[in-house]
Amino acid sequence: MHIAVIGTGYVGLVTGTCFAEFGNEVICVDNDAEKIRKLNEGIIPIYEPGLDVLVSKNVKENRLFFTTDLKEAVEKSLVIFIAVGTPPKPDGSADLSFIEAVAKDIAKYQNGYKVIVNKSTAPVGTGKWIKGIIEKNQKNKMPFAVASNPEFLREGSAIDDFMRPDRVVIGAEQEEAIAIMKDLYSPLYLIETPFVITNIETAELIKYASNAFLATKISFINEIANLCELVGADVHDVAKGMGLDNRIGRKFLHPGPGFGGSCFPKDTQAIYNLAKKKGYELKIIGATIEVNRKQRERMLEKIRKGLGDVKGKTLAVLGLSFKPNTDDMRDAPSIDIIKGLLQDGAKIKAFDPVAMENARKILPEVQYCKETYETVKDSDALIFMTEWNQFRSLDMQKIKSLMKSPVVFDLRNIYEPDKMAQLGFTYYCVGRKHVVGGK
Repeated sequence: MHIAVIGTGYVGLVTGTCFAEFGNEVICVDNDAEKIRKLNEGIIPIYEPGLDVLVSKNVKENRLFFTTDLKEAVEKSLVIFIAVGTPPKPDGSADLSFIEAVAKDIAKYQNGYKVIVNKSTAPVGTGKWIKGIIEKNQKNKMPFAVASNPEFLREGSAIDDFMRPDRVVIGAEQEEAIAIMKDLYSPLYLIETPFVITNIETAELIKYASNAFLATKISFINEIANLCELVGADVHDVAKGMGLDNRIGRKFLHPGPGFGGSCFPKDTQAIYNLAKKKGYELKIIGATIEVNRKQRERMLEKIRKGLGDVKGKTLAVLGLSFKPNTDDMRDAPSIDIIKGLLQDGAKIKAFDPVAMENARKILPEVQYCKETYETVKDSDALIFMTEWNQFRSLDMQKIKSLMKSPVVFDLRNIYEPDKMAQLGFTYYCVGRKHVVGGK
């Protein structure tokens, strides 16, 4: 099948590459000529494990192409995926201007029946809105269908999420469009992937509701972690006891500095605003958003309280991206926490395996280091901000010898408090007792 994917960000590039791996001919389109040039040279603009290998393979086998020529892509394709950004406006609502521009161009270049599939996360009603834009801007009236096919890709494991998804959601009104979409995803029938076939509005809401619920789990366990610190309980044991209940599950019950990234903050705010416009307040989701905001402040206060005064002190930060296995700095907790420490007069040294190039654009005042041990040298405290695997088995004795004072703020609970105390660290974590070295 011939497919066009418009937009080569996380969603578009992974989607196009994986469909090519399924055996389809895929044209990925972007209006950023420099990005397309790099992709054609084999340079991947995002960090996603395994994506470079898959792109190279499918380009060599003539199934995957990159271009700025939207006209050619539309004319050659039966199915056209819209995978452009929908950034939040100042009021928290989604900016649909990129989708609108793409829909107008599709209408302009349409040369036959097309299935136009929205993969961009957008408010309920966007599918019908896209349909209206295309009908209004067609040069010649031609049949087409609009569908919603929300993505559930986690940065850092996006390829596996596409190839072995929990479910595929297809929202469409025409049986022909549904049949084409099911045929496109037919390789997933072999692994018995569940398919949810519904109307467009329901598919759009499934995406927002899913992300809002997962974000709620994170804010919930962060609230419980804060309570654990007050009553002397251990949040790891609480989360384990909860997660063993199959009705709850273990995933997303990991306390820390709060959720970030391109999805959860934007999508929780968007669904909250959608309900508000309809005259209904989503109190649970509203609380999720507020808890997440306050969690960053609590982490900042934890550091201030633990050090007494951060002014003039050198703090080493390990990890900057909002989660491991990505270079994405969008709404990362590290940004707010580091900015707060800088405002307090601290000097920040930092290292992240892949996110430092993006971090420099947001946090230019930070001193960026080449590796872990260089970062901690002569520091007054160490802050674990992101739980990259390479930070899980560090030589903590060596780190202690390099630091001015053995103080660690583990905002991801990577290490065990008792072991850190035995090593002589004053150790602060989230939802567990803090310990003083030797005690």
